[in-house]
Amino acid sequence: MEQSPRQHRSPDGTRPDLSVVIPAYEEAESLPELAERIRAACMEADLSFRVWIVDDGSRDGTWDVVRDLHDDDPRFGGLRFQRNYGKSAALSVGFERAQGQYVATMDADLQDEPAELPALLEKLEAGDYDLVSGWKKNRKDPISKTVPSRFFNWVTRLISGLPLHDFNCGLKVYRREVVKSVSVYGELHRYIPLLAKWAGYDRVAEKPVEHHPRKYGTTKFGTKRFVKGFLDLITVVFLTRFAV
Repeated sequence: MEQSPRQHRSPDGTRPDLSVVIPAYEEAESLPELAERIRAACMEADLSFRVWIVDDGSRDGTWDVVRDLHDDDPRFGGLRFQRNYGKSAALSVGFERAQGQYVATMDADLQDEPAELPALLEKLEAGDYDLVSGWKKNRKDPISKTVPSRFFNWVTRLISGLPLHDFNCGLKVYRREVVKSVSVYGELHRYIPLLAKWAGYDRVAEKPVEHHPRKYGTTKFGTKRFVKGFLDLITVVFLTRFAV
């Protein structure tokens, strides 16, 4: 695993208000615009920030873009997998390095809107929540993604007891201690609110967020991931409820 230099602290040596963790798989075209939007949103809200972009084995020049972003602005750091390990692995290494008072996650494809970050943080603080999950209420995706996602969310709500509409939304904000307390692997990134609840961080809220159509490239979604995700849900429920 490669990483860019000057990793753990903001440029002035202090802990940032917000660390943003972004898994990226073949998103070279999206990242420059995404970085600019994050920078603008945080500056508008007067938030100090660090961004961790985790290149999940891309072959399209994503890592070159990450290095260029870091050279232009050291607040953007990167880590690189030599092969594609998946979103959970990318989030896990990002969580390890996140040092902000708050931690946000978002997808790299520009479908998540960085301008939503201050409002999500405001809701987290106002309600004294442990995490606030985005809800793509007006989702801009093809039916091949939206129908399986609705079924997935219904089953997860039923099993978890968490009244969230969109467990799989990549846009979430957490208190730092939450991401340091959960173990994310396989397809468990879908269940981070559930993992947090079972770790004792059960103050979970949801906020509708803007969702954009994909601007560059093609979706990396596949039905096999939903199947694996359901298997992981069964596993985590069994281990959590019956472990001694």
